[in-house]
Amino acid sequence: MNLTDPIFTDADKARAHLEATRWPHGPICPHCGSVDDATNVGGKAARAGVYQCNAKECRQQFSVTVGTVFERSKVPLNKWLLATYLMSASKKGISAHQIGRTLGVTYKTAWFMCHRIREAMNPTNPAPIGGEGKVIEVDETYVGGKEQNKHRNKRLAKFDHLGGKQAVVTLVERDGRARSFHVSRVTAKTLRPIIVKTADRASHLMTDGARMYPAVGKEFAAHSAVDHAAGEYVRMGFHHSNTVENYFSILKRGVIGTFHHVSEQHLARYLAEFDFRYSNRSGLGIEDEARTNEALRGIGGKRLTYRRPDEAAHV
Repeated sequence: MNLTDPIFTDADKARAHLEATRWPHGPICPHCGSVDDATNVGGKAARAGVYQCNAKECRQQFSVTVGTVFERSKVPLNKWLLATYLMSASKKGISAHQIGRTLGVTYKTAWFMCHRIREAMNPTNPAPIGGEGKVIEVDETYVGGKEQNKHRNKRLAKFDHLGGKQAVVTLVERDGRARSFHVSRVTAKTLRPIIVKTADRASHLMTDGARMYPAVGKEFAAHSAVDHAAGEYVRMGFHHSNTVENYFSILKRGVIGTFHHVSEQHLARYLAEFDFRYSNRSGLGIEDEARTNEALRGIGGKRLTYRRPDEAAHV
């Protein structure tokens, strides 16, 4: 898969590719859930790709985009696939302005498309990461540009306790997946529910020396920490939080170099995008094509109306 692939220029080929990706065992009716029991409507009066469910209790028509973030979009399907590919293949992200120029759509359309694709990248009810014999590194950071570099309308009050930045906590499984969360404050009270829900308690929890972690560490199979305040970053080659720090370096370069400004309101979706690419990275044997197809498999059951991207989604 590359930018010359016909699925990025031909809407019919894009639809066929999406059907093969989402329906490997035949059409799935989004209304009743029946599998491979539908007839392609065809004919001059019907749109291409319309199926009719053969189940007696259903008999409704549908296409591969019904019940997905692509539903009822006037943007051609090939442009949706190209935008998904560009976002999946860009390690540090790609701006909506660049997506708009590349696809030949307005910035407003590109912005909305990007948020829909981020929604597809966000897993639904994901299983805990880690497990027996696995190490989960946990750390927190703060994202956001310097206040003096922002437009005055974007600057926060000088008394803001984070200095205009937003707090993010990330859990990374060594040689595995990442999960990130926007939190209002970095305290034991806000971090514990996230950690115990996201990480399998059979895991070995690895943190720095922050005082929020010892108590929750007792709930896991083991807990180790390195004391950054004392200049300790690696001990015996095993005790370190370098994996999660590497994740933060990619996240911050994306925020500063690509997006420049990420609002608190939408930060959770940007984090889902970076988590998705990290969890489906080349180091795990997942290349651009497979990563794009994984994002396409996530579009179902996440219908996103135009107003919903304005809803806050953070802890």
